[in-house]
Amino acid sequence: MRLFDQNTRAVFSRLWRAMRTYRKFFWIALLTMAVTALTEAAFPRVLGYILDHGFGRPTGNDSTILSAVQNGSAVQSKAAVIKGLALWKIPVAIIGIFLLRGICTFTTSYLMSWISTKLLNDLRAQVFERVLTVPIGFYQKESASRIINVIMMEAQQIVEMLKVSMTTLIRDSLTVFVLLAALVWQNWKLTIVALVMMPVMAFLVRSVSKRLRVLNQNQLNVNNELTQVIEEATRATQVVRIFGGQEYEKKRFAESNEKLRGYAMRTTIAVASTTPLTQLAAAVSVAVVIMFAVSQAAQDATTVGKFVEFVTLMMLLLTPLKRLADLNGPMQRGMAAADSVFELIDTQAERTDGKLLTARARGDLSFSRVRFSYPGQDQVTLNDIQLDIKAGETIALVGMSGGGKTSLVNLVPAFYVPQAGKVMLDGQDVSELALDSLRRQIAMVSQNVVLFDDTIAANIAYGDRVPDFARVQAAVKAAHLSEVINELPDGLETRIGDNGSRLSGGQRQRLAIARAIYKDAPILILDEATSALDTESERAVQAALDALMQGRTTLVIAHRLSTIERADRIVVLADGQIAEQGTHQQLLAKDGIYANLYKMQFAD
Repeated sequence: MRLFDQNTRAVFSRLWRAMRTYRKFFWIALLTMAVTALTEAAFPRVLGYILDHGFGRPTGNDSTILSAVQNGSAVQSKAAVIKGLALWKIPVAIIGIFLLRGICTFTTSYLMSWISTKLLNDLRAQVFERVLTVPIGFYQKESASRIINVIMMEAQQIVEMLKVSMTTLIRDSLTVFVLLAALVWQNWKLTIVALVMMPVMAFLVRSVSKRLRVLNQNQLNVNNELTQVIEEATRATQVVRIFGGQEYEKKRFAESNEKLRGYAMRTTIAVASTTPLTQLAAAVSVAVVIMFAVSQAAQDATTVGKFVEFVTLMMLLLTPLKRLADLNGPMQRGMAAADSVFELIDTQAERTDGKLLTARARGDLSFSRVRFSYPGQDQVTLNDIQLDIKAGETIALVGMSGGGKTSLVNLVPAFYVPQAGKVMLDGQDVSELALDSLRRQIAMVSQNVVLFDDTIAANIAYGDRVPDFARVQAAVKAAHLSEVINELPDGLETRIGDNGSRLSGGQRQRLAIARAIYKDAPILILDEATSALDTESERAVQAALDALMQGRTTLVIAHRLSTIERADRIVVLADGQIAEQGTHQQLLAKDGIYANLYKMQFAD
């Protein structure tokens, strides 16, 4: 059956390894499932015994029955009928069976739920850990919505498959085995007749499995699309309203929503079509069995009790068979989700090897014949970059958009690896350094400020396991945030909302600058660090940055050339190459690219 193909076995083998610390609880759950299966066959046995010993034909020998009839003794006749049957045992047996069944069912549900929730936490932790360690280039091909779906929904589907589907698969398979064994023991001839339709039901399940697997995978993909539409529409709500994009967004949502509904209906059709077909096959089997049983009864080959017991066992067999047939849908959904979750977990993480930097770096940087292209792109982003930067030197990178400025600074913390050449820190190739120790030497303020829904103090001291409150206050003062924080109700303990939504653009950028000031790293990267500031705030923050840059190697990306006039050196990038470099005055005198950019900005 498709349920147990090679890929399915691989998934369950991996889940089994992931459960290694919970296996003892699984074995207990398996034991309770087995007891539950045994109780299925116990009740028909009690029922058949009652019918044979408490009703209908007496169980005494012929002479005893004849004597009772001749003497006209009703009491003696009744005694002969129920000879050996203690009435109090009947309710005790029935209540005992269902009490034991209830205890085992509850224990199974509790243990499987406990195991699945622990496994869900483990799977989500593994995915989240991998998300934090994958290369930066991973996010160029994977959307945030898909990652969220994998962590929240698809991981949940795996454990639901384990909790519900596996419980059903194991318990009902054991039940089918026990009931079949009871049927064979009771009447092997009728059992052979009953099993004629089993291959038909197995074929039906097998035939629909492949289509379900494809449908469920497509449904997951469309669900990712829908999540992305929702995420983009909510994140860009101001743009949507200003540019009147509501109808466009509603159309995108409706299209993805309808595609998702379409796949859900196709899946329902595939699953639902197997149920009536398997039930029809089972009904045919029951009808044939009853016909043969009546034939046996006519020849005194069976009793009423045995016949009722056999038919009851057969009817009880239909329920687990139906559940096993219906199990194919959720199993295939779980398999499709497992493919996505394990694919993300298996994504190659950033390297963890390299030499540790135990001391504070001096800050000498060197780009030696560096050539770089983004993964999957043929266009060269940086070509033959040769640049030496002394410790404590401030280098400004300018040029038209797309010239390679941000790409160049992203090579310093090894967010990307050049295809040729080397990036050196204090004479050591950064590709040979441990990434954690390398990045501890670097602070960065980007034009796309990223803040966390936490307190101001936590955002400033982000990454520091033991925050220094005095350093936080000093960073606030240096970033000219003191006045802003004094006006907030909870001061430094004020929560700032999603990505700092409760702050203005300038306040958010100054908070990011305070975070860089707090880190006090020997290398500083400023990517349009003052772009969101008004003129007055820019002067204040620029003064703070000038003080911060003292004694640090600083790479400044700026389009507003007035902010980098005092840089030690200005490097002009054009089409991924260094076109010019020198001081502000030297480049103006050269009357080249930089001079033209400067004239355009200050034409008035």
